[in-house]
Amino acid sequence: MQVILLERIEKLGQMGDVVNVKPGYARNYLLPQKKALRATTDNLSYFEREKAQLEATNLDRRTEAQKVGDKMAGLFVAIIRNAGDSGQLYGSVNSRDIAEAITEAGFTVTRAQVLMDHPIKTLGLHAQRMRLHPEVIVEITVNVAQSEDEVAAQESTGHAIIPAETGGGGDDDGFAIDAATFEGASAGNDSVPAPAQSEGDDAKETAS
Repeated sequence: MQVILLERIEKLGQMGDVVNVKPGYARNYLLPQKKALRATTDNLSYFEREKAQLEATNLDRRTEAQKVGDKMAGLFVAIIRNAGDSGQLYGSVNSRDIAEAITEAGFTVTRAQVLMDHPIKTLGLHAQRMRLHPEVIVEITVNVAQSEDEVAAQESTGHAIIPAETGGGGDDDGFAIDAATFEGASAGNDSVPAPAQSEGDDAKETAS
């Protein structure tokens, strides 16, 4: 199906372009969202008559979106979720969750503005693109952690707090102690006990 785009559509075209799209995409998204018109003779004439006004309206919206985008760029939003030892979430973080977190941070957005290929399923810092206008896209960071303390730690270090990687104890600690003892022995440390003598050795000394 051919349609006339009434605004820029990513990976499709600019305002005024006549493009071919799948009928379902046009009927279910482009046409009801008033992002395009069917490419009929009457609609082409309508677009040419209204082109100046449409472009002026688009410019105003883009300018406002850019102002918001300048303030939003670099924003960190925190989302608390439970996760397993490997950092895999019990569940996921979707576009609705992100939109709500951004709104709580003081910016009014909808889930449709969250450009998300797939839900977030791990702890850590995740770059996320936001479309504030067809021509204004900004990037924020979604900080997914298990607690407020871990949110702060992840933002400070730039790394995810993974339970399996942060648990204390284990074989590594034992190895560190053994290594220190070994170094002391090599340096002639008097605190390192000498090998004990056997009963046979004691008998030999008595006999002599």
